[in-house]
Amino acid sequence: MLSRQAIAEAALDVVDTAGPDGLTMRALADRLGVKAASLYNHVSGKDDLLDDLAALVNAEIDLTPLDDPDWRRGLARYAHGYRAVFLRHPNTIALLARRRVEADRQLLTYDALLAALGRAGLDPAAAAEAAAALDYLVLGSALETFTAGFTRGAAEYRPRHPALASALEASAARGPGLDDRGFDLALRLLLDGLAARTAR
Repeated sequence: MLSRQAIAEAALDVVDTAGPDGLTMRALADRLGVKAASLYNHVSGKDDLLDDLAALVNAEIDLTPLDDPDWRRGLARYAHGYRAVFLRHPNTIALLARRRVEADRQLLTYDALLAALGRAGLDPAAAAEAAAALDYLVLGSALETFTAGFTRGAAEYRPRHPALASALEASAARGPGLDDRGFDLALRLLLDGLAARTAR
């Protein structure tokens, strides 16, 4: 039997495997083994479906770190968990990042984050800016991989791009995980900046 939950789960599966452009009502019906018309007994259309998809993905984000009395540690754990969800579902970013926030779970997530930032000592306007910055950092890092852009060996870049070659060689010497290290650095810098604001 169809349900909104089953339809949302199938939609997420379609997006994960076929990309954001692959999510059509016909493709979703095919995934569920039903006629497309039967989906409209549960969702009013694609916009309604995307709200359910947003709720489903956001439900995977663990909000409990935001209750940590050590706000820096809690925010760092929250950010890593938030990023992990969108690393599992990167194709959803194109569908969700630029649309309205309406799903109850999305609203709960932002409310919990803003409350935690308030407890850390930020006024509401600064908390909103910090939440936006965290979104940019997490979603950007989940959408883009820095390392995948450089497919040649470092030596091939050296004649014309010596600084790039040196950076790639030095990073490789530290082992895999440049994308993760870059995210960790950006997150530390963001947390340092927030700490400086709260200190003032």
